[in-house]
Amino acid sequence: MTTIELLLKEMDQEAETTRKMLACVPDGKYDWKPHPKSMNIQSLTTHIAELTSWVALALNTDGLDFAVEPYNPHPIHNTKELLAYFEKNYKEGRDRLSLAKDKDLLPNWTLRNGDEIYTVATKGETIRHAFSQIVHHRAQLGVFLRLLDIPIPGSYGPSADEMPIAKIEN
Repeated sequence: MTTIELLLKEMDQEAETTRKMLACVPDGKYDWKPHPKSMNIQSLTTHIAELTSWVALALNTDGLDFAVEPYNPHPIHNTKELLAYFEKNYKEGRDRLSLAKDKDLLPNWTLRNGDEIYTVATKGETIRHAFSQIVHHRAQLGVFLRLLDIPIPGSYGPSADEMPIAKIEN
């Protein structure tokens, strides 16, 4: 398999899990957050839903400068909008990645805010970082949902909510 084929496979697998997790968010909890320093569910899930668009961003640009392009999150108010936004970004990122060649992953990509450089990595590393961010923030969402006593779908196997009680207690 080429690196592009491996990234597409990973992207598809993580999208399936992400889709299940985002679908669990109840409409009435978008303002909720577990701690004053935490993002609310709206901010967290919007970020999760947009991260697959970073695949196209990495491949189409040499970087992102927040001083030039300030972060303006897409307004999400309910789970239907959230899932539609995720699907749009997933399709955009996947479509662009499917057209790429392995050599397209080699140039550097820079994330910055004016003169402050946050990271310089290859475009391939930037895509992998976006995938890691999806998993990281999806885990945060799992904690948020658990605190709200909302059943969590499995990610890489069944979750505790999907397991028989006898197996969990052992």
